[in-house]
Amino acid sequence: MNRQFETELQGKIALVTGGTKGAGQAIAKRLADAGATVIITARNAPDSPDERMHFIAADLSQPAGTQKVADEILTRFGRLDILINNLGGSETPGGGFAALTNADWEQTLQTNLLAPVRLDSALLPQMVARGEGIIIHIASIQARLPLFDSTLPYAAAKAGLVNYSKSLSNEVAPKGVRVLTVSPGWIMTDASERMVDRIAKSAGSSVEQARQSIMDGLGGIPMGRPAQPQEVAELVGYLVSPWAAYLTGAEFTIDGGTVPTI
Repeated sequence: MNRQFETELQGKIALVTGGTKGAGQAIAKRLADAGATVIITARNAPDSPDERMHFIAADLSQPAGTQKVADEILTRFGRLDILINNLGGSETPGGGFAALTNADWEQTLQTNLLAPVRLDSALLPQMVARGEGIIIHIASIQARLPLFDSTLPYAAAKAGLVNYSKSLSNEVAPKGVRVLTVSPGWIMTDASERMVDRIAKSAGSSVEQARQSIMDGLGGIPMGRPAQPQEVAELVGYLVSPWAAYLTGAEFTIDGGTVPTI
């Protein structure tokens, strides 16, 4: 059987949150390359717009932003077939629990857990009504390998997202909707490159040494490098394709072997 990559998502409508940069941008491109109509959302427009993408400006950490995106999609396109909850990140200070405020916790939970929960709630009913749909939650290996010094709320939120994703899959799989989780390790995005540069300058080291120090902080990456955004995108592209039709309720870790346990 020949796999027709360019047309396997033809006619599908997909949303990628946080789709203007990093892994989200790569995922959006991968779905568009496979023939899907792709909607992306973020607070700010992409630096290099892709004419194939429909952009919606919204802050999904706020309920109003989530509702805006859902309303515009259903009004303009009438339905959504694929939802990639990719938005996420951590802006909390280092220093462990004592350095964190209530605002740090609330903002991190809103962005990394409650935003996808609200978006699912707004867009799931039409999937269930049609008896088909795919939702993918982009979590993190920090759900199982937390770094308490700098990303305590982020790790907790992602752990909650993994648990929620599994529970949701059990509920909606009998109704025709597949729900999956993808948990990446360190991804070498533009933001990561800038972080490596900052560490190198601060420590007076080379970029290679700074990159190695980050991998050492994770306990090592057996493959010896972070993931490329396109590698994460390829996994997501497969999971939303017809070739993965029997997959639901599972978590797929893509971390180069970082998590040392089964």
